[in-house]
Amino acid sequence: MSINITKDSIIGDILDIDPGCAPLFLEIGMHCLGCPSARGETIAQACEVHGEDADKLVRRLKDYFEAK
Repeated sequence: MSINITKDSIIGDILDIDPGCAPLFLEIGMHCLGCPSARGETIAQACEVHGEDADKLVRRLKDYFEAK
């Protein structure tokens, strides 16, 4: 599956495309995926709040979708 994911991608949009990628967020402590504000955040914003590397998460998400 080809999807363009960047640090500016909205988390809710990604989850709407494939909820199966949720564990990638949960594994790094992003447990509030269902919260309205969290669904509207970009990957960069969420990673900044959680002290995570946005580029690393983007790579993991791209790998996930490329494998589908």
